[in-house]
Amino acid sequence: MVQKDIKQVDWLHMVENIGNLLAPSMAKDHPNLPVVKAEGCYYYGADGKKYLDFTSGIAVENVGHRHPKVVQAIKDGVDHLVHGPSGVIIYESILKLAYELQKILPPKLDNFFFANSGTEAIEGALKLAKYVTKRPYVVSFTGCFHGRSIGALSVTTSKSKYRKHLQPSWLAYQLPYALPEYLPEGADPNIFFPEKLERDVQKLFDHQVDPEEVACMIIEPVLGEGGYIIPPKAWLQKIREICDRHEILLIFDEVQTGFGRTGNWFAAQTFDVRPDIMAVAKGIAAGLPLSATIASKELMDQWPLGAHGTTFGGNPLACSTALASLEIIKEEKLLENSTDMGQYALKNLLEMKQKYPMIKDVRGVGLMIGIELCNPATGEPDGDAVMEVLDRCLEKGVLFYLCGNSGEVIRMIPPLTITKEQIDHGLAVLEEVLMELKLS
Repeated sequence: MVQKDIKQVDWLHMVENIGNLLAPSMAKDHPNLPVVKAEGCYYYGADGKKYLDFTSGIAVENVGHRHPKVVQAIKDGVDHLVHGPSGVIIYESILKLAYELQKILPPKLDNFFFANSGTEAIEGALKLAKYVTKRPYVVSFTGCFHGRSIGALSVTTSKSKYRKHLQPSWLAYQLPYALPEYLPEGADPNIFFPEKLERDVQKLFDHQVDPEEVACMIIEPVLGEGGYIIPPKAWLQKIREICDRHEILLIFDEVQTGFGRTGNWFAAQTFDVRPDIMAVAKGIAAGLPLSATIASKELMDQWPLGAHGTTFGGNPLACSTALASLEIIKEEKLLENSTDMGQYALKNLLEMKQKYPMIKDVRGVGLMIGIELCNPATGEPDGDAVMEVLDRCLEKGVLFYLCGNSGEVIRMIPPLTITKEQIDHGLAVLEEVLMELKLS
């Protein structure tokens, strides 16, 4: 018993000295909550408290933390294989996962290159598009986050600090995202934004880059780290139309939106737009490192051996876990729960918005919800208020996270297993904090 206490003290001492062990770029995130266990929708802190998790490990734990079927899949997998590498050997879990993914993806997205992270999946998608089209340039959308490696960083524009001193080497051009602030009062977003897009694209092609030199357009179908913006369906469909017109490949970054987060398997189905290439990660394997670049066999067949590669991608344990996760989503009807609980949370948050002037906007699709805070006197984004809300909610046992260019948006991304009672509890804590700030 004494030895256990000593170990606990040693570990917490290391937490206090985290800056001497981990790089600031890893250690300075929020809130560095010391935990000893996670289960379902909860983290269990080293302080003995239970924390309701409205982050899902940043949209990763879609089936909840340590789901029994996930844990069993990992244990069973260890009895057979821990490492691939795919290509040198081949194993059942990677082939079975590809087969099962074909069933849930949009048509013709049926061939896979498995990797480890969302950034790797984006790198693969960009390389595939450039290799196949033999075109040099890429078009992305301002505010989107696609990763921090050099290729992915070339199309990431959610925050300028991510690009500082790094001079991304791939030349990319940006188009405006369909932000609510651009919409004139009383205008129909399904008419205004497609028409604006046509003008923006024409200006880009007239003045900066010929469309015949554009390999692909890449977009987050729901703006993630940039502020949880849900664009009009007609706008995304117009992007598809423009790409078809100029024989440009369309890439959907579904790293955050995939595997039930928007109420469908993928946002491509939510918005009824089929991309040519898709990048997925996060929710695919219930916390194990796994991602995929996905395209048609026709496209993939033009990307030969040696054009891309991986050592750890498609790890057998991760693939087994992904298979278990897909089963859980189907058996527990988590797509339906994502839709139902998302609508329930949105309804309650919109009612809350009427009572608290610091809530500027509430928006969401499925269980991907953003709560934008502002200074009530000026209407300007208020990242400081968001941090105050996050800290106070954490003290009361609920973990939220932030996003937005100024950190002005609280993102609410609980596991898809969340219940009404858990949403009620989390939102009650949020309202309690907002009331405290209103009265202070």
